[in-house]
Amino acid sequence: MSSLEERLTELEVRLAFIDDGVAALNAAVAMHDQTMLALRLELDRLRSDLVGLRSTLGNDVGNEPPPPHY
Repeated sequence: MSSLEERLTELEVRLAFIDDGVAALNAAVAMHDQTMLALRLELDRLRSDLVGLRSTLGNDVGNEPPPPHY
């Protein structure tokens, strides 16, 4: 092989390695995006449940008297 062919082969190998790395990172980002979306939906559901629970119990923190040590 000539020096130019060796350099070209080396560049092709590096490009293939970079392409594999980018594909793996893209898959990881897509998975994290799905996880974040699921967590946001769960957080919204928990907030809604908490608001419902507070209204059901009738405990409004603003209406409570301060503790005795104040």
